[in-house]
Amino acid sequence: MVTHRISSGGVVFRPAGAAHEAAQVALIRVARSEGHAWALPKGWVEKGEDLEQTAVREVREETGLDARILRKLGEITYEFYSKADRSRVLKTVHLFLLECLGGDTADHDDEVEEVRWFPLGDAVKTLTYENERDMLEKAVSLIQGGGQSA
Repeated sequence: MVTHRISSGGVVFRPAGAAHEAAQVALIRVARSEGHAWALPKGWVEKGEDLEQTAVREVREETGLDARILRKLGEITYEFYSKADRSRVLKTVHLFLLECLGGDTADHDDEVEEVRWFPLGDAVKTLTYENERDMLEKAVSLIQGGGQSA
């Protein structure tokens, strides 16, 4: 049996400013059975939420940052085995480009070990999962090209 799950999250960036010369992206470090993983913030869509609301909520919960959605980046789909459910899960993650409005990266969920800002190129190299790197590369092109507006 395969269960289909929907998740939403995104690439959170802050433009170049006085505190940092170049645009940066926030990544989360989470514990996995095979060690630690650097990932994009994301999570399950809750009842009554749309994809955009979920993305903003998950970014807030997992990074401590308030952000606004600029545009949808796309979606990734993959399959994994859930030990808890004893079944295969087909997961679709909808990802958005979000601009950081404020907040504190120390104010993140317990499931997240660390939140760190990375320069754009370093963020792409740091992400653990290839499918997330592909989406981040798309986001980086938009950020660098000034095409981040919805």
